[in-house]
Amino acid sequence: MANRIVLNTISYHGKGAIDNIVPELQSRGFKKAFVCSDPDLIKFGVSTKVTDLLDAAGFPYTVFSEIKANPTIENVLAGVEAFKVSGADSIVAIGGGSAMDTAKAIGIIIENPEYADVRSLEGVAPTKNHAVFTIAVPTTAGTAAEVTINYVITDVEKKRKFVCVDVHDIPEVAVVDPDMTATMPKGLTASTGMDALTHAIEGYITKGAWEMTDMFHLKAIELIAKHLPGACENTAEGREGMALAQYIAGQGFSNVGLGIVHSMAHGLGALYDTPHGVANAILLPSIMEYNAPCTGDKYRDIAKAMGVEGVDAMSLEDARKAAVDAVAALSAKVGIPKDLKEILKEEDVQFLSESAFADACRPGNPRDTSVEEIAELYRALL
Repeated sequence: MANRIVLNTISYHGKGAIDNIVPELQSRGFKKAFVCSDPDLIKFGVSTKVTDLLDAAGFPYTVFSEIKANPTIENVLAGVEAFKVSGADSIVAIGGGSAMDTAKAIGIIIENPEYADVRSLEGVAPTKNHAVFTIAVPTTAGTAAEVTINYVITDVEKKRKFVCVDVHDIPEVAVVDPDMTATMPKGLTASTGMDALTHAIEGYITKGAWEMTDMFHLKAIELIAKHLPGACENTAEGREGMALAQYIAGQGFSNVGLGIVHSMAHGLGALYDTPHGVANAILLPSIMEYNAPCTGDKYRDIAKAMGVEGVDAMSLEDARKAAVDAVAALSAKVGIPKDLKEILKEEDVQFLSESAFADACRPGNPRDTSVEEIAELYRALL
C-alpha cells in the first residue's frame, strides 16, 4: 500500500511571517476575507496584529468570533450563515485549534453544501470540493491545525466530540509567526506544548507510522523537550522553537493518525470542557506505559530525543521507562496536574470509555484495546 503525505501548498515561518498574509490574498485575486477568531483573541488585541495589516492595505474583511474553546456544531452553523451573508471569498483563521477547526468546517460546508449537517462530516467524509481558500495563523504552539487534515467538533446534545478527516480541509497557506504566540499565558503555553508532544509521540508509535513521518515526529520531540520550558517563560528562543516544533509534529500525525491518548482526551473535553492539551498531558505518561509492549524499540528513540543520557546502554525495559519518566518530568516541570482527580467523575467512566473506543483516533493505537481496558486507564488516574 502506498503512503500518502498531504501538506500546505505554502507555509511561512519565523518572526514577521504575518506580513505575507495580504500579499497572498491579493496575488490570488481575492476581494474580501472572512476572519475567524475567538472572542478572547479579539478582546486582548491578538487578532488585530493581522486585521491591522488588512486595514493598512485597504483589504475588506468581516470578523466572525462566535467560537467556543471546544467548538460546537452550533458555532459551525452560525459561521456558515455568517460567511454567506458576508460576501467573502476567502478565510483567514486566527487562533488555536478552536478557531482553525471552526474555519475548516465552515469552509468545507460552503463548498460542499450537501454536508450542511455537520454530523455528516464525522470520520472520513468523501467531500468533492476543496474548502474555501484559507490562510491559517496559529496563536498557540500545540494543535498544528494549520497543517493538518483533521478537525474536531463538539456535539453538545450527545456530549461527545467527533473527529473529521478530509484532505480537502487543509489550509492552502499556513503562517507560523512566533510573535502571534507571545501573549499566551504560561498555563496555556504548557498545555498546548504538551498537546504538541502528544501529537509527536502518538504519531511516532501509531500503526500507520513510516519513515517520513518518523522523521517529523522525532525532530518535533527533540525541539519540544528543548524549547517548551523556555516558551513557558516567554523567551523569544522558546517561542520560536515551539512554533516550529508543533508545526513539524502536525506534518507527521496528520498523515498517519494518533492513538487513545487523544481518544480519551476528546471525551474529557466534551463532557467537562477540559482544555485539550491538559487532558492529553495528564493521560500521556500512563498510556505510554500501557502501550510500551507494542512499540518495539521506539521508546529508546523517544528517550534520546527527550535528552535522556546513556539510553543506548539501557535494556529495552529500562529505555521504555526512561521515555515515560522523561515525558512525566517535562509535564510536571511546566505545571501540568498528575491525575484526573479534579476532573473525572467515577459515574462518567463507562460513558467516556465507550466514547473513546468509538473515537476515530482509537484504531491507530499501537496496542489493541477494549472499552474495559480504557475504563481501567481512566480509573488509574482518579
